[in-house]
Order: sequence, then structure tokens, then C-alpha cells
Amino acid sequence: MRIIYAGSPEYAVPALDGIVQSGRSVVAVITQPDKPTGRKRVLTPTPVKAYALSHGIPVLDLPKIRTHVAEVAAFRADLMITCAYGQILSKELLDLFPQGVWNLHASLLPKLRGASPIQSAILEGFEDTGVTVMKTEEGLDTGDILLVKRIRIGNETCGELSQKLSILSAEAAIEALGYIDNGDTQLLLQNDLKATYCKKVSKEDARLDFHMTAVEIVRRIKAYSPDPCAYCTLNGSNLNILNAELCGADVAVEAAEAGSYRPGEVVRAGKKGITVACGEGCISLTALQLAGGKTMKAADFVNGRKIKAGDILE
Repeated sequence: MRIIYAGSPEYAVPALDGIVQSGRSVVAVITQPDKPTGRKRVLTPTPVKAYALSHGIPVLDLPKIRTHVAEVAAFRADLMITCAYGQILSKELLDLFPQGVWNLHASLLPKLRGASPIQSAILEGFEDTGVTVMKTEEGLDTGDILLVKRIRIGNETCGELSQKLSILSAEAAIEALGYIDNGDTQLLLQNDLKATYCKKVSKEDARLDFHMTAVEIVRRIKAYSPDPCAYCTLNGSNLNILNAELCGADVAVEAAEAGSYRPGEVVRAGKKGITVACGEGCISLTALQLAGGKTMKAADFVNGRKIKAGDILE
């Protein structure tokens, strides 16, 4: 079996590594073009490209894959596995692979079709998510399902949950290839009536509104950590908030007894943490970063006198 693997971010590396380590023949990797990164804007390959090059796998880093069908066809691959690749495949490309194109999608389809399934699962307060291996067709994540692997969502940030789902994607890829090897590809149709969609996340989506409830704000902070990172302003400067928790009952009662607070007002800032009032309830900030600064724990942020009770987060 000759396999082409298409993926781009770090999230997609474990699945590629799993396929390589299983001894299967990965004849090429397709990924996004190199991009400038860091303050010096150094042209940098995607993590998937870096992995492929280190293992001697040919790479196609194409800005528009649909205009390079002949180059893809030249590898005479039997199937393609895609994982967080970042481009839509045309029918002409899909038809190149006699054993199909299979996508590792980070949700329990048909829920959360689209570009931000991990963030959206946290935002919507789902108890479970997972990885669906589906046969790719022209629609957006509408293909028939080969297998599903489920995982509980705990108290993780998006970054932490992504790491778990990345590993789960690797397990799903190997399991799926086993079914395909054996010709055991009984597929389940998706129920379009139960489908939901999620869009690509922008930085503006991560702007915090402290008039929301404490539950909604904590979900937003965790969903957008580490990227694009939830943020607000403190004394006119941008403040990134990388993690937060709902206040414990004792802190919530203490805040309520102390009087009424404006949404976004810092109720308490000390060794025990930073408590902020919300439209309903309060939250405890645990990891923060001023623009251009380093990430700090709440206690260190307070010790640096960067925040105090009575300050307003907007």
C-alpha cells in the first residue's frame, strides 16, 4: 500500500509518525508552504514537513494543491490520509486514490464539522469529543464514517486537549489502515439533520466580555489557550489570559458578601490568586501575560504589582 499523508501543524505529526513506525510506505507528504515566524520573520517549514524531511520522505508544500494534480498523481499512491492539512481537495484529486482519501477529524461527526472543532467543543461545554475517521468527499466533513474514537473532556485548555486528540488521531490512523488492509471498510452514513458547524477562529473572537457568566468566560479562556489566546485590557494595555477557573464556593461567597462589583472588576489580588467579577459569578485567573511579556502565574503577577483589587479588566 502506497500512502500519501497530508497535514501541517504539530497536531498532525503523531499520526504521520505512527504510520511510518508501523512500517507502511509513505511515498510523499503534502503540507502548507513555509511561513515566516517569530520577530525576525524567519521562513519556517510546517512541523509535518520538518518531520518528513528528517525521515527522507518527499515533500510537496503547495500553496494551492488543486493546481498540482499531476504532481500528486506522479506518486501513484493507493490512498491518502489527511489530518489538519488546511486545504480543500477537489474531486480530481480525490479520484486519484483507488483506496480513497481518509480524514482524521477532531470531533464526533456530524457534530462540529469545520475548522475549529476542538475550541468549539470546549466553548459549548461538551463532556465528550474524539476523532472520526471519515472517507473524504467534496462536501465539508460530510463523508461516510469508518471509525470513531471517543475521549472525555476534562478541565483542559485547548492546547492540552489537542495533545490528547493528536495522540488519539495516531491510534485512529493505524486502526483505520488495518481495516483498509483487510478490506473491512463498512461505513456509517452521517446524519445531516444532526450536523453542526464551526468556523475558523479569529483573534477578535477571543476578546473577553466580563458581562458574560463566569462559566462562559472560563470556557472561552480555555478554548482559546494558547492560540489565539483570550484577552482583555488592563489600564489601557492588552492582557492575555491563558487559564482560569471558576471560583470555589468560599471565594464566591466572600465576593458576594463584600458588596456588588462591576463586571471585570478585580475583587481580590493576592497570594491566593486573582478573583474577577463577571456578569454572573466570578473567576480566578491562574496564568496571565502582558503584551510583550512572559507568561506568569497569578501569584507572580500580583507580586510584580501588575494588578490590584479595584482594577477593571475590559
